[in-house]
Amino acid sequence: MTGYLSTEIKRMLRGPRFIIFAFVMPVLLYSLECMLYKNQTIPHSGGITYSAWLMCSLAAYSAFTSSMHTTARVSHERAIGWHRQLRLTPLLPRTYLLTKVFVAMIVALPGPALVALFGALTQDVHMTTGGWLQITLGIWIASLPCAVLGLVIGLYVQPEQQQMYLQGLIILFGFLGGLLLPTTGFPDWLVAIIKIMPSYWLADIGHGALLHDTRAVTGGLVLAAWTLVFSGAVVLSYRREAARA
Repeated sequence: MTGYLSTEIKRMLRGPRFIIFAFVMPVLLYSLECMLYKNQTIPHSGGITYSAWLMCSLAAYSAFTSSMHTTARVSHERAIGWHRQLRLTPLLPRTYLLTKVFVAMIVALPGPALVALFGALTQDVHMTTGGWLQITLGIWIASLPCAVLGLVIGLYVQPEQQQMYLQGLIILFGFLGGLLLPTTGFPDWLVAIIKIMPSYWLADIGHGALLHDTRAVTGGLVLAAWTLVFSGAVVLSYRREAARA
């Protein structure tokens, strides 16, 4: 498993397109949105600036897209017969899937850290040490259901449709989930709907560090529930494939 894990990490990080979309794009989007909002503060927030708020949102966006893209690649590996080849090795199918999730979590860590570093160095965002840890490590750990969701897409969606489903979810969760746009201007009825999405709570893990409230705890519980739901779908697919074999 260790050798396979090392191979998977190297393969992901060698892709220039992955590096651009996972690490460079969130920082670029953050920079552009900070230019749009400048030094404005969020209404009724006690003086929290949009630059600080968007830093948390784009950090979550980076972890979300990185982890989901990594595990969704399973669909292409299924199409080329990689799963059948692995059955000839000592590597168990469940170990293969767990390795995919583990790799997704590893490659999801640099993104939030880069966005937070950019916010501290260029946008004059100040946080306590605990706040920075919550925005980086907290968001990173909370992105686990996103990695499992990518695995669900990879296992259930045909390779030719995988990109369509993946990009559709990224757009849906990114814009309506509050990762790319602040939900402060959304009507109450829409906010009530998007609170179903895991991306909303992923961003709120970071927002909790700004507001010093318990929303991070609520977000962690909701994301844990989503992890169980997505994991159940993965186990179901695993059992179906094992039955066919």
